[in-house]
Amino acid sequence: MVQAVTPALRDWIVEQTVAGFAPEAVLAAMVDAGWETDLAAVALEDTLREHLRRRGPVGATPPAPVAQTANRQPMGAGALAGRLPEIARDGAQSLLDLGDRRVAVLASLSSPRVVVLGGLLSADECEALIEAARSRLARSLTVQTLTGGEELNPDRTSNGMFFNRGESDLIRRIESRIARLLNWPVENGEGMQVLNYPVGAEYKPHFDYFDPAEPGTPTILKRGGQRLGTLLIYLNEPERGGGTTFPDVGLEVAPQRGNAVFFSYDKPHPSTRTLHGGAPVLAGEKWVATKWLRERIFE
Repeated sequence: MVQAVTPALRDWIVEQTVAGFAPEAVLAAMVDAGWETDLAAVALEDTLREHLRRRGPVGATPPAPVAQTANRQPMGAGALAGRLPEIARDGAQSLLDLGDRRVAVLASLSSPRVVVLGGLLSADECEALIEAARSRLARSLTVQTLTGGEELNPDRTSNGMFFNRGESDLIRRIESRIARLLNWPVENGEGMQVLNYPVGAEYKPHFDYFDPAEPGTPTILKRGGQRLGTLLIYLNEPERGGGTTFPDVGLEVAPQRGNAVFFSYDKPHPSTRTLHGGAPVLAGEKWVATKWLRERIFE
């Protein structure tokens, strides 16, 4: 079957959305009709973006809190409104003035959206984060997608902890800087996580969004909606190994103290090509801080 995105299909997608059907319901109908999931998702997203650009928001209600079904969840605010955390740049601007610090743009990809940043944190700030986190470390957990809770996962062999949002002057200063960098409200971010990877520790490739097909996802989304972006900050430099890999695009970012890598994902789907992992530490240890950005206020 040749699957072509025709004008008639685009008109149908817009009609369904204007009629009040949530995007996940429209996507499900396309898949049920025989469309490949990846192609259907791209067609749906492109059509709604173009419609929004021409005519403004569809329907009478905001797109973020769309109706939920038992097995499917909203594609995310970004999929409808085009609103994602993003690094604003003026043309070929290579230095970003964040008020309290100038940060370099070292490299970027457009698809997937990945930006490598230089000097987001100072050496003193990196060391202060490490020392504040050290006594609070415990074996890292991952989200338990069946229940919405947490669990030990053999794919993730680091130790970690979470700071409460705004819990100290240091955390508030860094969170404010991140908010300016990504044009995203502080309150729409999870608390900053700090991780320590000893020799041999790694985090195998994974996605950061919450899988809509998992039964625990509705519980997770109640706290602030989907994750839309990830900022990973390197707090030290391991002697060997420990890079951040993006297998789908053949990219590996080397850990350099104070540098960071940001990536965003406009829908909870592998077509975003944001599969990523932490390569094993081969010598020394690795310290990183992670900030996840949500659709809405994270509570």
